[in-house]
Amino acid sequence: MEHKNYTEKIHISIVTPAYKCSSCIEELYRRLLETLEKITNKFEIIYVNDGSPENDWEIIYNLSLKDTRVKGIKLSRNFGQHIAITAGLDYAQGDWVIVMDCDLQDQPEEIEKLYKKAQEGYDIVFSYRHERQDNMFRKLSSKFFSIAYNYLGDIKVDNSTANFSIASQKVIECVRRFRERNRAYPIFLNSVGFKTGYVDVEHDSRFAGESSYSLSKLIDFAIQCIVSQSNKPLKISIKLGFTLSGIALFYGVYIIIRYLFFSVAVPGWTSTIVLLSFFSGLIFANLGIVGLYIGKVFDEVKNRPLYFVEKLCNIDLTINKR
Repeated sequence: MEHKNYTEKIHISIVTPAYKCSSCIEELYRRLLETLEKITNKFEIIYVNDGSPENDWEIIYNLSLKDTRVKGIKLSRNFGQHIAITAGLDYAQGDWVIVMDCDLQDQPEEIEKLYKKAQEGYDIVFSYRHERQDNMFRKLSSKFFSIAYNYLGDIKVDNSTANFSIASQKVIECVRRFRERNRAYPIFLNSVGFKTGYVDVEHDSRFAGESSYSLSKLIDFAIQCIVSQSNKPLKISIKLGFTLSGIALFYGVYIIIRYLFFSVAVPGWTSTIVLLSFFSGLIFANLGIVGLYIGKVFDEVKNRPLYFVEKLCNIDLTINKR
């Protein structure tokens, strides 16, 4: 095994979370080498094993024995993709940090485009996927998330961009300061500001396996992002409550006037029960929205660590930024 020179200056760090990617890891490594060695020989590839039930860690560890530029972080359990990215960022040392998925939909050959664009004076460069090689479900769910988030959130997102991006160490230092539990890396990049560019990239189909994001996980992720980034749902619920109360008040006055001055009988129990059920449902929905925010506050005030590391390979324990 080569001598570990932890003090050598790193120019580019690759951070990629691995979950059920055992069939992709070696191919990603091979293609990353071909691409990165055209740019610099001072790079590191950080695989973050996010509690994968497959043999992802064994493959990562074996690669790290052959090449000290390959670095591995094994989390103690599955914490989720964006927390795994956070773990990688906490150990990344490069002047430039590239985050990409491990399933090879983000093609390593496109890194050169991101890097060249960054050299034009951009601190952040997102990849822009015109033709997404996902199934119809993923495309529609991503589009729906963008529409919902753009309306309810405080930051605009585009479903043609995702994790695949490059950012300067200055930007990554800012992103590291975000320690809330509900995380979305592209949203964090957007929120810190700095000069941002975009490049068109080719998006490929998955090299192997299937996405671990089910419909329920995607919906939960969308809710968490919206609730953690914006209080607009609370404002909407307040406006809706006052609007419905106003409508109910005017309708009540209308019924009284008809009864007193025009001798029109008050409608029967059916309409009363329907209205009662409708307003009761809205009350419970609004309570649920408030409960979501209270739950997020409860999670954050506990201030628990975002993740726990079980093992490291080719990484100096002293370099963690947190």
